[in-house]
Amino acid sequence: MNSAQIEIQLIASLVAIACAIPGTFLVLRKMALITDAISHSILLGIVIGFFLTNDLSSPLLIPIAALSGILTVILVEFIQKTNLVKEDTAIGLVFPTMFSIGVILIDKKADDVHLDLDAVLVGKIEYAPLNSFIWDGINLGPKALWVIGIIALITIILLFAFFKELKISTFDAGLAAALGLSPVAVHYGLMTVASITTVGAFDAVGAILVIAFMIAPAAIAYLLTNDLIKMLIFSCTFGIVSAISGYWLAHIINASIAGCMTTILGILFLIVYLFAPNKGYFSVLYRQKQQRIEVSLLTLLLHLRNHKDDETERHVKHLNEHINWQQVRAKSVLDLARNNNMIYIQNDIISLTEKGEHFTSEAIDYIISNKNSEIEHMKDRFFLFRG
Repeated sequence: MNSAQIEIQLIASLVAIACAIPGTFLVLRKMALITDAISHSILLGIVIGFFLTNDLSSPLLIPIAALSGILTVILVEFIQKTNLVKEDTAIGLVFPTMFSIGVILIDKKADDVHLDLDAVLVGKIEYAPLNSFIWDGINLGPKALWVIGIIALITIILLFAFFKELKISTFDAGLAAALGLSPVAVHYGLMTVASITTVGAFDAVGAILVIAFMIAPAAIAYLLTNDLIKMLIFSCTFGIVSAISGYWLAHIINASIAGCMTTILGILFLIVYLFAPNKGYFSVLYRQKQQRIEVSLLTLLLHLRNHKDDETERHVKHLNEHINWQQVRAKSVLDLARNNNMIYIQNDIISLTEKGEHFTSEAIDYIISNKNSEIEHMKDRFFLFRG
C-alpha cells in the first residue's frame, strides 16, 4: 500500500467523521434533506467566492460558501413559516434555484476556470493526493487532508463544548428555552457546522458522497441504538468502515471510489434495516406477530372470565364459534395460555388458573383506566410469551 492510497483512505475517513457528527443531529431533528440542499447550493457560494478572490485555492472560499449554505437554510425556513408549502417543498424550491444560478455564473462568467461540474457532484477523491499543501517549500501532504482534518477537529471540539445544548434542544426545544438556552442559536450553529463541513469536503469527495456520509451512517446508527453517545460513535464507525472498504472495493473492481463508498453505505444500511435487533424490518414483523398473539391471548382470557359460570361457552370445541378463530389459531393460543400457566383444561372445559384470574382482573382495570405504561409492566410480571 503506497502513500497515495493511505492518504485517500485517511481523507475519506476524516470526511466520514466530520460529516457523521452533524449528520447525527440532523437525522434526529428530521432534517436529513437539508443536507442535500446545502451540498448543492454551496456551489453558488464557491463561484461568488472565486469572483471576490480570483483564486480557487483561497481559504476565504470556505466561509463564503458556508454562508450560501446558511442562506439556503434561512430561505427554506422563511418559505416554510408562511405555511403555504411544507418543508420538503421549500427545500425543493430553494436549492435547485441556487445551484442553477451557480451553474449559470460558471457558464457565463467563469468558463475558463477549471471547475468541473461532474467532479463537483461525484467527486474525484483519487486526485486529492496530487493537490499538495506547500509551506515554505516543504510538501506537507494533501491540502484536502489538512482542510478536512482541521474541520473534523473543530467539529469534535464543538461537540464536546456544546453537547448538552445540542442534546436538549434536539429532543426538547421547549425545555431548552425554559432552561435559558437558545434553540435558535443552537440550530443555526449546527447548520453552520454542517455547511462548513460540506464545503470542506466538497472539493475532495463531491456533493453526493458528502450527503451519503452525513446521512447514511447516522441512519444506520439510529436503527441500532437509542443512546445519543452510542449513536455518534456508531455513526463515525460506520462512516470509517465504509470509507476504507469502499476504497478497496473500487480498487478491486476498478470503479469510482466515491460510488463504491456510497454503495457500501447503502449495503450496510440495508443489512441493518433488515436485521437490527429492535428496529429492523424482521424484528418489527416478529414483534407485530407477538402483539397479535398477545391480543388473542387476552381475548381468550376475557372470554373465559365473562363466561366462568357457563361451561358450554368454555368448551374447546366451541372456541372457534364463540371467538371466531380458525382451528389452528385457536390451538396455538390455547397452547400459549397453557404454557404460561394462565389456563387449565379438564374434560375439554377451559378454566382460568389463579394466575390467569389475577392477570385478567388487572387487564380489565387497564382497559378501563387506559394507563399506557401499565400493560407493559403487567406483561413483564405475568408472562413473556415464550411458550
